[in-house]
Amino acid sequence: MMRRPVDREDPDRLYTVTGGRTRADESAFDSVSLIVSECQPTPGMQSEHVKILQMTRQPMAVVEISAELRLPVSVVKILLRDLLDTGRITVRHPSAFDRAGRPDPEILKQVLVALHNL
Repeated sequence: MMRRPVDREDPDRLYTVTGGRTRADESAFDSVSLIVSECQPTPGMQSEHVKILQMTRQPMAVVEISAELRLPVSVVKILLRDLLDTGRITVRHPSAFDRAGRPDPEILKQVLVALHNL
């Protein structure tokens, strides 16, 4: 009997990944905030947390993490909040504007690529 592939958007799976939580305190970060891991994964960690820590050895935007994990941004924010609360990640808020008040073209490119990857 052939098994069907796991649906990444399955509501039961998302419920399990978030521990039943539906919202994270979003005041810590937004979709373009840069996430940086502050430690290595430890044995017994949730697989999504491990993947996030591995991906964010270099700064990575929340939307990029979402696209890479193939999870909704809202779910990724819940996972990131877990890591932030335990000191495993830091959040960097990119400056989207240069000193003249114009949008920074590099930040805009990064946002465009992240949105395209969704």
